[in-house]
Amino acid sequence: MKPLLPLLLPFCLSACSLLVPIEDDPVRHLLEASVSGKTPTAANPSIAIARPSLPPYLERVELVTRTGDGRLEVHEKNLWSEPLDAAITRVVADNLRRLTGSTNIQPSTNFITRDYSDLVEIRIERFDPLPDGTLLLECTWKLQPIGGGDASPKAFRTTVPVQAPMEGDFNKMAPRISAMNEAIARLSRTIGKSL
Repeated sequence: MKPLLPLLLPFCLSACSLLVPIEDDPVRHLLEASVSGKTPTAANPSIAIARPSLPPYLERVELVTRTGDGRLEVHEKNLWSEPLDAAITRVVADNLRRLTGSTNIQPSTNFITRDYSDLVEIRIERFDPLPDGTLLLECTWKLQPIGGGDASPKAFRTTVPVQAPMEGDFNKMAPRISAMNEAIARLSRTIGKSL
């Protein structure tokens, strides 16, 4: 029996190496401005972008998909690199700077004093994929003058096709993130027409 032990030892060691846990690191996602336009050089308009209000199910670090039967699917390995409301604020500001050429369009938290003329307020009701393969952004927004008066909210709704991920694609959520960027770009263009 002793002569078999040296022969069996390599097999035992290789079997143990098969049982080593594989690290499955999460994928971090970041929304990006996708509007092309002017290089910001002007001082006007001076607009602050408030953090949008989100439905509670979207206020989490993981990406969430609403299923057709009323359930939520939490993608634990697909995480936001920053809070979603902060990302939307940043991207809307970037898009509007590119559309207007103004360097003075910033998230409201970037202003030290209230040296802006209007505040963009956004209330998001839906911002997730639909069962038909599109992504829905449904919200209201308003351009609130700082000098007084109350602006009426305007409804906004858009659907963007979500491309199917390529076979063997490491980042399966990349098409969804691209669709989200496009939906925010469409909202930004709509807001930009009111500036």
